[in-house]
Amino acid sequence: MKDTEKEPEDKNIVKKREQLYRLMISQLFYDGHQQMAVQLSTLVQADPPCPPSDRLLHLTMIGLQHEPERHKKEPTPGLNPIQEILVGPGLDLEYETDVEITAPEPALYETVYVTSHKGACRAGAFSLDGQLIATGSADASIKILDVDRMLAKSLSDTLESTTDSQGHPVIRTLYDHLEEVTALDFHPREPILASGSKDATIKIFDFAKASVKKAFKTITDSHGIKCMSFHPTGDYLLIGTLHSVIRLYDFNTAQCYVCSVPCHQHSDTITSVRYTQTGKYYASSSKDGSIKIWDGVSNRCVNTFYRAHDGAEVCSVAFTRNGKYLLSSGKDSLVKLWELTTSRCLIAYTGAGTTGKQEHRTQAVFNHTEDFVLFPDEATTSLCAWNARNASRRQLLSLGHNGPVRQIVHSPHSAAFLTCSDDFRARFWFKRLQTH
Repeated sequence: MKDTEKEPEDKNIVKKREQLYRLMISQLFYDGHQQMAVQLSTLVQADPPCPPSDRLLHLTMIGLQHEPERHKKEPTPGLNPIQEILVGPGLDLEYETDVEITAPEPALYETVYVTSHKGACRAGAFSLDGQLIATGSADASIKILDVDRMLAKSLSDTLESTTDSQGHPVIRTLYDHLEEVTALDFHPREPILASGSKDATIKIFDFAKASVKKAFKTITDSHGIKCMSFHPTGDYLLIGTLHSVIRLYDFNTAQCYVCSVPCHQHSDTITSVRYTQTGKYYASSSKDGSIKIWDGVSNRCVNTFYRAHDGAEVCSVAFTRNGKYLLSSGKDSLVKLWELTTSRCLIAYTGAGTTGKQEHRTQAVFNHTEDFVLFPDEATTSLCAWNARNASRRQLLSLGHNGPVRQIVHSPHSAAFLTCSDDFRARFWFKRLQTH
């Protein structure tokens, strides 16, 4: 029934687009751009030929006067009204053309705190409120750090203050894995941290207790853990492993669910899983080179982007806040923005990885306002940044690591991000407001 209803609608859209192209060609002829008009005519096979006309300009002026305001969006979880204003509406190419960017350029961020592990640092996460970060290492340890304390420590070091009223930034150090920590995620509502490891276990820590060292719950899987994502309610935990089948764990009962349709699954290691803000859908990427979109309720695959990065391994996926677009990165060092309603790659962010093939996985992320796309370049250990809307390159930022950056994660609502590297260190980056 749905398909028959949708067919006439699709045909109608095609006709409307043809009409739009004809108006564009007529406007170009009218404005004296004959060469462009002829090229567009040839491309869209306009028949009969279009006469010069100024109609599109008049329609545009009338439309802009009567354009309805955007639908009121749902409040962003974890943000108060002031923070809502600061992060803005996010990326929405359906409505936007010229947007004034108020967020700071990524190249202006500074390292304000560095924490060290005894092994390569390969996992990181921000809490939903942006007040805490967690880092995980190949030495099997996990650290939880307080953002305000890191900023205060940085400020006191700058002022050469001897007082340390805020306390040490590292508020918890957790030891309960036997091998490398590969994935971390904060519970969206409780003071709980979930961690995944090569030892094929998922550990659940209650960090509200100051003395905590060990997990209060352990979920044992059959394969090493690669990635994880909490459902927005905190009731479910998505897990990607070295196996090709995605696991969905009930957080309260530890019951494991998998999609009942074998052909919906990936064919290789899962590299990234991520829920939309509403939990209606989730996305996954794999070593098999594909990206899949899943129904968050039925746990079935609803769309697949095969060879999303021309056959290269897909390393990360991330939804925009409105759930309309998906950001992906691959071992081809390309970053792409996908429109989910049309399954099209709308924008390719290019220029990273020009010095050779990318060896390790890393991630592409948005900044907190979704004005910029950030991606660490492996060979130069610098941060590539682009305008999210038009893919124009921004100034590079040297990340100061002595090894490849294996994880980057941006704060949900502040000008701050975390980089984790094989040089055993995690760096916390922040853009301070100008005081003069």
